[in-house]
Amino acid sequence: MTFPIDVSRRSFLVNASRGTIALAVLGVTGCGPTALSSVTPSEGSSVPGAGSSGASGSAPTGGSAGAPPSSAVGSVTWQRANLGFVSAYVLARAGEAAIVDTGLPGGEGTIHEALKAAGLDWGNVGHVILTHRHGDHVGSIDAILAAASDATGYAGEADLPSITSPRTLTSVKDGDTVFGLRIVATPGHTIGHVSVFDEAGGILVAGDALGTDTGTVAGSKPSFTEDLEQAKASVVKLGKLTFETLLVGHGDPILEGASAQVAALAASS
Repeated sequence: MTFPIDVSRRSFLVNASRGTIALAVLGVTGCGPTALSSVTPSEGSSVPGAGSSGASGSAPTGGSAGAPPSSAVGSVTWQRANLGFVSAYVLARAGEAAIVDTGLPGGEGTIHEALKAAGLDWGNVGHVILTHRHGDHVGSIDAILAAASDATGYAGEADLPSITSPRTLTSVKDGDTVFGLRIVATPGHTIGHVSVFDEAGGILVAGDALGTDTGTVAGSKPSFTEDLEQAKASVVKLGKLTFETLLVGHGDPILEGASAQVAALAASS
């Protein structure tokens, strides 16, 4: 078992009117505590992941914290970039990385630290996947795509018109594959919300379709949800998947038996 690095920084308060999408959403969702900038280890594991697009990964081989496994072809490791009340994630395999969400404006430094913890740099980033359009998840997209100049950006089709990006983003839909990771449409929190599923490795990156900041797995927060019925249906959909590790936008990762907890939530909805 390896341990991903939990990279934290002080988040900051953005006050803006509803006229600006990124800042308005941040102002609404930015209710969590801030965190001092630090680099501290958090429990996690190096898990088998997808290989090249469509290929399954190999078993984990261990290794030091943040380092790629010693015989890593196909294996996926993950790093959490903790920006206080919201997190982005770096998924790495065989010298390449996918970043899932870009966090708050100014979050690129924390994400860079997570990349370095994985033994990588901006030049290794091939993919930037946005789970949804809210400002606390897309706030650093300009800086991230500027730094990762060869990366392709992706978002759900329905959210694309609301995301301002320095270059054109690629639309993704349910069942698409990016970096060997399956895109799962999970509308509700926003209409174009997507989750990212490493089926072989048993990792689900759920964005805001799920959260753990209440201390247990919960669905999309009603006050920030565009369509509650769709959000509940998305929880049911995710509850039918099998995965050990759950990575969420708000709250700490669940490292073991995560899908059983999501299935229980779906059954109680």
